Amino acid sequence: MEHQVYVPAPASRLREALADPARVARAVPGLQQDAGADPGTGRLKVRIGSHSITYRGSLRVSPHDDGSYAVDGDATEARGTGTVKLALTFRLAETGEGCTVTVTGTASADGRVAELPAEAVQAAGTRLLGRFAEGLGEAPAAAPASVFETEVPPPSLAPEPEPEPEPEAVAEPVSEPVSEPVVEPLPEIFAEAAHARRTMIGRSAEEVDHAPPRGRYAPVPAPQTVAGASALRWAAPAAALALASAIVVTRALRRRR
Repeated sequence: MEHQVYVPAPASRLREALADPARVARAVPGLQQDAGADPGTGRLKVRIGSHSITYRGSLRVSPHDDGSYAVDGDATEARGTGTVKLALTFRLAETGEGCTVTVTGTASADGRVAELPAEAVQAAGTRLLGRFAEGLGEAPAAAPASVFETEVPPPSLAPEPEPEPEPEAVAEPVSEPVSEPVVEPLPEIFAEAAHARRTMIGRSAEEVDHAPPRGRYAPVPAPQTVAGASALRWAAPAAALALASAIVVTRALRRRR
């Protein structure tokens, strides 16, 4: 196979990329690198016509004495037994403000890709090589600056720390003397209590002590039988009248006899 690709970048940039395995791996479109493996080792999904085949393999680049580069690769289908092997040579030539990349070599494959039309397989290979060459010509992304590369000013140029303000003096609170409670003698207290009892509502101490309780603690009076006394008061005259009437009737009957 033979294929040419024009890359709008100087040949020196592509040579730097081909000398760096990590940049070579980033230039392969769709390559998913395996964690902890060498650069250029991983999984690659290739679309051929309406079919997609995923390969797992590796890609290696080595320079030649004449300024060309050998690109070798081998892979196996992730879901099958088909294999692919590449043996390519990259030659770079300055062309105006860019660079022309000429790719020659051989490629062999079996498995699912051998069952697809040859034109579709060739078109997919050409498209993949063109995108790979363009990826080599892209400027590398600037690596983030490390905190260890930050320049630290010498002590003589470093700003002096501002002096800490002295703490303000806090006035201590003055404790006032606490006056002790005045305790009156017990005889005087008893005398005042006795006087209060004697003069309570104009009654003597004996009346206060023996007075019946009032308010909610007062005893409930017994119910008065007013109806019974009233009935007795009217029953006595009625009985006397009935007795007198009986005596009169008895005497009248005796006289008739």
